[in-house]
Amino acid sequence: MTEQVDKTAHEDAKQDETTHFGYQTIAKTEKVEKVAEVFHSVAAKYDVMNDFMSFGIHRIWKRFAIDCSGIRPGQKVLDLAGGTGDLTAKFSRVVGEQGHVVLADINDSMLKVGRAKLRDLGIEGNVEYVQANAEALPFPDNHFDLITIAFGLRNVTDKDKAIRSMYRVLKPGGRLLVLEFSKTDQPMLSKLYDFYSFNILPAMGKLVANDAESYRYLAESIRMHPDQETLKGMMEDAGFEGVEYFNMTGGIVALHRGYKF
Repeated sequence: MTEQVDKTAHEDAKQDETTHFGYQTIAKTEKVEKVAEVFHSVAAKYDVMNDFMSFGIHRIWKRFAIDCSGIRPGQKVLDLAGGTGDLTAKFSRVVGEQGHVVLADINDSMLKVGRAKLRDLGIEGNVEYVQANAEALPFPDNHFDLITIAFGLRNVTDKDKAIRSMYRVLKPGGRLLVLEFSKTDQPMLSKLYDFYSFNILPAMGKLVANDAESYRYLAESIRMHPDQETLKGMMEDAGFEGVEYFNMTGGIVALHRGYKF
């Protein structure tokens, strides 16, 4: 009996030390580096591939997220995993000179592309760029009015820890928006989406970015991400209230919104 308990405890400990990288099971300590390699590879072609992959629909998804943000002039925004700055650009204009937007990303290649893009657009002054890990945000408690993380949470090693970190740095009354690929419950759409993800998408990655493997990982990471109800529960467990989600494109993408009261 004692041997069985010890074996079970050992297996549980081993599971605690591993995580998913797409469909692979790897040590948690390896994931940050592996994800970094993916985004170092795709950074230069990231915006082009977003338009190709989604047929431009990603702009509608992001527009909806912005409309749901409730952001106002003078407020502080954290655009986490902000990449090339699509949301930051809009938030910068909304919060104005008295407001402040932090574009944070764990990947320095993505930050460099985002900084160059926003400067080309003439966006400076109220935007700050910070290289940060979502699991341990380097900001004070109760600091931001709004946090957004768009298409980034699925790449985080410990999602629960990251959501708790976001909760900590939000002001009371603040909002978290998680825009992420999710799960469709429409069988025909699911089959078409799977075919596209695992056949067309890597081929497009090879053609446009000369990198099929990174886009194969991105497709796999979407399948391993929690579904809508699971992510809602994770946000509630972290302390968020009034959590709700909005499905888009048949549930292929979902926007989760929660409040800190």
